[in-house]
Amino acid sequence: MDTALTPPVHGGPDALGVPLHDFSTNANACGPCPPALAAVRAADCSRYPDPAYTALRAALAQWHGVAPARIVPAASASEFIHRISAHAARSGLRHVQLPAHGYGDYARAAQLWGLQPGAQAQALHWACAPASPLGDDDPALAAWAQQAAPAGALRVLDCAYAPLRLQGVAPALAADAWQLWTPNKALGLTGLRAAYAIAPPGGEAQVAQLQALAPSWPLGADGVALLTAWVQPPVQDWLAQSLPLLRAWKAQQLALCTALGWQVLAGSLANYFCVRPALDAAAAAHALQQLRAAGIKLRDCTSFGLPGVWRLGVLAPPAQQALAQQVQRLR
Repeated sequence: MDTALTPPVHGGPDALGVPLHDFSTNANACGPCPPALAAVRAADCSRYPDPAYTALRAALAQWHGVAPARIVPAASASEFIHRISAHAARSGLRHVQLPAHGYGDYARAAQLWGLQPGAQAQALHWACAPASPLGDDDPALAAWAQQAAPAGALRVLDCAYAPLRLQGVAPALAADAWQLWTPNKALGLTGLRAAYAIAPPGGEAQVAQLQALAPSWPLGADGVALLTAWVQPPVQDWLAQSLPLLRAWKAQQLALCTALGWQVLAGSLANYFCVRPALDAAAAAHALQQLRAAGIKLRDCTSFGLPGVWRLGVLAPPAQQALAQQVQRLR
């Protein structure tokens, strides 16, 4: 098995520290969510959490209208991606179907566990809605809704950005798909690593197998507090109130990027979008370096399979103005 992996590429802080204006992540720019942050700060870190996460699983299950036995706590979305990829390989799957452009950990985990990319139906299938980096709905979901997965196949829908949908109606979810939820982006608390997955009906046996693959206490007290707060009315109310502001900021930022001469890629439904600057590869790389040195970070989409494209999370007008001023200085 070839396990030579390239280093992962992520947005956010890097060797230069925390960017002053960070367009490279998709976190809710209205955050951090005050009631969620208060709950995390009040977490009792002096003792272990319940290793079975009984109360947390019950709260999440009630929120989603499912049985607690279908809930799988996870240390993060990335941790669950690796864990379910391991489960797929252990279950006899040998292939993976990946989005045309998507989060790199899907492919990294598949490569690590020997899952080969291809169009085979009996595989681990990934989809994301809204997808990253383009912000559109994964076209695989329409096919999932029309036809059940083959016996033995696994479908996983990454719902990381579902709470940050700013346009359109969420596509119908396939009844046989897993759902992976990571509320930290929606709450502007990406430094807190906590996630959970929901098994499809009848998936309780796979839940037990996935739990057996996890280390003890994948979630600490802070993660438990975050996920418990996630389903509380004050947190959901704050999130709902943030969406109109994000829509307004997004409209301003789209207009700004057009004024800067960047081609805006259509189709984004979420709090981020992609642009194609009128620069060759060398000039684009140099511009990103100069912007980063000035405290502004954008996300190069080469690792998503989109060379020459940048992704921008929606930020508040002061950050947008700083971006515009710095781009003008570079010309």
